[in-house]
Amino acid sequence: MTRILLLIGSLLLATPVLALQPPAAQSEYVPAAPGASTEQLPAAPLVVAAYAFVWVAAMGYVWTIGRRLTKVEDDLRTLERKTGKASR
Repeated sequence: MTRILLLIGSLLLATPVLALQPPAAQSEYVPAAPGASTEQLPAAPLVVAAYAFVWVAAMGYVWTIGRRLTKVEDDLRTLERKTGKASR
C-alpha cells in the first residue's frame, strides 16, 4: 500500500515538471498566414497630434509673452508720465 501511495505521490510531483518543459524548437522559418489579424496602430495620427500640440503650446507661449511685454510697456509709460521724464 505504501508503494502505491509513493508511486502516486511521485507522479503527482513529476506532472508539473513535465508540463513546464519548453516546446520543441522550429527547424525553419514559418511566415505568418496572409490576412492574419494583428493589432496595428498607425503612427501618422499620433505624429500629427504631437506636432499640433507643440505648435499650439508655442503660439500660446508667444501670445502670453506679448501680453506681458505690452503690460510692461504700459507701466513704463505711466511711470514716465508720473515722474515727468518723457523719453525723447
